[in-house]
Amino acid sequence: MSSSFFHAPFNLIAERPTDTWRPLAYLNLYRLLVSATFIVFYLNETLTIPLKGYAPRLFISVILFYFIFSLINWVMIRLRQPGFNVQVFLGVFIDIIVTTVFMHAAGGIQSGFGTLIVVAIGGGSIIMSGRMALLFAATATIAILGEQTYVSLLSRYEDANYIQAGILGLSYFTTAIVVNFLARRIRESEALARKRGVDLANMAELTEHIIQRMQTGILVIDQDNHVRLVNEAAWQMLGMPSLTRENTLKNISPELHQQIEQWRGDTEWRSLVFRPSQNMGDIMPRFSQIGRDISSGILVYLEDTSAMAQRAQQLQLASLGRLTASIAHEIRNPLGAISHAGQLLAESPHLDSHDLRLTRIIADQSERLNTIVENIMRVSRRDESRIEVFNLSDFLQYFMKNYLAGKEGIQAEDILVSINPADTQVRFDASHLEQVLVNLVDNGLRHSAHYPNKPRVEILGGNSEASNRPFLDIIDHGSGISAEALQHIFEPFFTTEATGSGLGLYLSRELAECNQARLNYVSLPMEKGTCFRILFQDPRRQFN
Repeated sequence: MSSSFFHAPFNLIAERPTDTWRPLAYLNLYRLLVSATFIVFYLNETLTIPLKGYAPRLFISVILFYFIFSLINWVMIRLRQPGFNVQVFLGVFIDIIVTTVFMHAAGGIQSGFGTLIVVAIGGGSIIMSGRMALLFAATATIAILGEQTYVSLLSRYEDANYIQAGILGLSYFTTAIVVNFLARRIRESEALARKRGVDLANMAELTEHIIQRMQTGILVIDQDNHVRLVNEAAWQMLGMPSLTRENTLKNISPELHQQIEQWRGDTEWRSLVFRPSQNMGDIMPRFSQIGRDISSGILVYLEDTSAMAQRAQQLQLASLGRLTASIAHEIRNPLGAISHAGQLLAESPHLDSHDLRLTRIIADQSERLNTIVENIMRVSRRDESRIEVFNLSDFLQYFMKNYLAGKEGIQAEDILVSINPADTQVRFDASHLEQVLVNLVDNGLRHSAHYPNKPRVEILGGNSEASNRPFLDIIDHGSGISAEALQHIFEPFFTTEATGSGLGLYLSRELAECNQARLNYVSLPMEKGTCFRILFQDPRRQFN
């Protein structure tokens, strides 16, 4: 990536015009102060300095002109008209001419006022390049020598002092060279500092961008347990709390605050997984000290354990895939033989009703065992997930159409579907979500078989207010789940029915975790029934 991505083309004058106009304004302020000072001195009758001894009218005329020019130049600088270079040349040349004239009016080079030109040359050398600085020095030297020649021709004062004029001219060139060299070095240093500032600003912005979009939650806690920094992932994991300067971590997450206090007491203490609320996922915190002193602050990493569970599930699926291949080979062949033999036996005309009942038991149990094998193999094929973002309402319309077409005796009014807002987006594998819904809706309809009203099953979805993550509730109107059975409903092969395989809820939760979502049981205290909630991952977050 080219450096132009981080920096705009650097040009001192073009990029920061105020940096060049400001010194010009300071130079004009110097003109204004000098002219005003000499006017005060001239009007003060008690002063004995040689301001009036040689050419008082010329002196006051030049000083008044200089003062008026400074005022006009101040307006020109504010308007920035004419251009910058024109104003620099005009101002410096006026400085040289005016200073030379009132030096002459005040008594010539012996008055010492020729040194004031050094300030004008120095100011011009700071603003302009090296050649222009030498031009200013040469002009001032010619002006001083010209004034001495004029004095020598008129013999108005004592003999002209060309040696002093030469020394003064040499000082002009020295000033121009030294000041311009220093000014150039200062500009280069300023340009480098400005470039480094751009680098630091871009780096800070890039760092903030990365932190805000990290999948790992990041918090910075000061010694008073105030949250100084939090990225979006951590804010989402903690349930989007209200963050203010006065709000402490204890008000935001008491569990995390307690663990930090324990870690402060013993940095070797190992953190524990916690859940901010019932609708949130499990979070694993990790702590790191900022600086040498622990009182300087703590950096907290929050890891959504669903991602770690997904990686663990992938390893589990690899082993399960090999196991199911063996199961398919070892069980399906003899199971097919048993089922086929049972069918042939049932066709025999010599069997009485008792024997026919036994053949039906063989067929039913063979079919149940085949279903178990199919479900286990379906779990092993979960690693072929294709996660995508799609509209939940549109998906449920498609699901209901397919579901009702394959179910006899089930009407559309038996199942209520409601998604609010209708544009709710979820991130999931569509085929996995269809399998989960088939399992949950089948269970709901089966347990609501004796419910006299419609609908028997409700599918309600939207965005959770607690976590701002999409959810989907599947609610039935059955007798509910006992407290004893509730502890085992997601275990494999656990069932309360004689004909069930015990893999439906287990398979559904595994499929949800494979998509970094959660399938939880939600109690319904006000009425009988069962509610299972699918809490989807935030669709804005990316999957590894």
